[in-house]
Amino acid sequence: MLAGRFRMTSSITQATAAPSRVIVVGSGLAGLCASSELVARGVPVYIVERQQKPGGNSIKASSGINGVPTRFQAPGSDTVAEFYADTLKSAGASFRAAKTEARQKLISELTSSSASAIDWLVDEKGIDLSRVAQLGGHSHARTHRGGGATPPGASIVLTLLKLLQASPLVTLQTGTTVTRILKSNNGEVVGVEVSREGKPETIEGPVIFAAGGFAGDSSGLLAQYRPDLEGFPSTNEALPGSQSLLADVGGHLVDMEQVQVHPTGFVDPKEPSKRTKFLAAEVLRGEGGILLRQGKRFINELKIRKEVTDAIMALPPKDLQPTKQWDIQILLDEAAYETAKAHIDFYIWKGLMQKTTISELEHPEMALESMKEYAATVQGKHSDPLGRSSFGHWGLEDPQPESTVYVGTVTPVVHYTMGGAIFSTEAEVLDDSGKPIKGLWAAGEATGGIHGENRLGGSSLLECVVFGRIAGRNAANFLGAKAL
Repeated sequence: MLAGRFRMTSSITQATAAPSRVIVVGSGLAGLCASSELVARGVPVYIVERQQKPGGNSIKASSGINGVPTRFQAPGSDTVAEFYADTLKSAGASFRAAKTEARQKLISELTSSSASAIDWLVDEKGIDLSRVAQLGGHSHARTHRGGGATPPGASIVLTLLKLLQASPLVTLQTGTTVTRILKSNNGEVVGVEVSREGKPETIEGPVIFAAGGFAGDSSGLLAQYRPDLEGFPSTNEALPGSQSLLADVGGHLVDMEQVQVHPTGFVDPKEPSKRTKFLAAEVLRGEGGILLRQGKRFINELKIRKEVTDAIMALPPKDLQPTKQWDIQILLDEAAYETAKAHIDFYIWKGLMQKTTISELEHPEMALESMKEYAATVQGKHSDPLGRSSFGHWGLEDPQPESTVYVGTVTPVVHYTMGGAIFSTEAEVLDDSGKPIKGLWAAGEATGGIHGENRLGGSSLLECVVFGRIAGRNAANFLGAKAL
């Protein structure tokens, strides 16, 4: 719908003069942020999107975007240093042991720029991010979303798309796949080759690469780097990964084997074996939701995603064919529902969750016992034996068989790929020697080096905003310098 209101082109022509535009590959949040910075500097932008609609995976993001410290957090409740520490811890022991200065600089840039990213979205783009929740692996509530019915990913992406569509500087070409990044004899990136309607065409100009990850590439890059994930469902569409395009022009790929399996993707009761799953947003657990296996809690729901996933997968899956999946229930009480109402009402509408009572659950006696223990923990009567210390907005104090609950079935899903092209804090794609490839920048899931073994919830949108904006600013400066 939105794509149709952009200035579209019926064909792609090869430029004959010096490039006067920047090519942005991908129309997810990283690409849109880069484009926004280019437009703000009066630079023409040519956005190339392989899908028929813009927005990428960013438009589906449902938990929010991290920021520290912001006006929406409790004053003095959080610091950049603590956000940095949480991110470093989440990245895993191998990441910390490496003590790679370049990688730690990327984390520092991500965390120290997070407050300005929120300010930019709120103050300059008019996006509501006034709600804050604590997600797994975070020591404080710092993941922002709006108070309305639209999930944060869609709210941010659609707003940026609408603003960009009003600019005559922007051309968006959907249904167009980049097949090759072009370099000149002196090693500078000078354009891309694309395929549109089966026809090869060329666009000239410096390139910002923001084409996303490879979590949906089950028979390609995912099979190459993580064959053990064969048969797992995914939250991503079945599209080929594109990191190899960066490698072909000298980009150095890192952490390609680091693939995040998110603990909670909904099992649709209408299509239980469907390979593509809808994500059960982490905010459900952040606002007080619990996970049950045969009616019993088994993990601190706010541990990092890898730990929660590992706890689920400690027992054999329920199904192996055609889709490998487990049988876990995610459950919230009415108070937690009210806080996450927009999400849950949407899930109910899609048939992924239902409003019911404890007596109607699959294991009602065990579930009632687990909920009584959890409710007592929330009230401070004893500490949580599983180590949870933040309970969101859970309010049910005395669970009874007739108590209303909201429940859905979830399973681990391939969700995010931490690997990609290593890049600098200036969003420059680096070669094997660590030198920038002239005329090429990257942002978002196409890059690697920040998240290590595990990405914190709320940091994917943040990464797109921080490094997408940096890429846009630097590409504009590069183009300006060439014009002199």
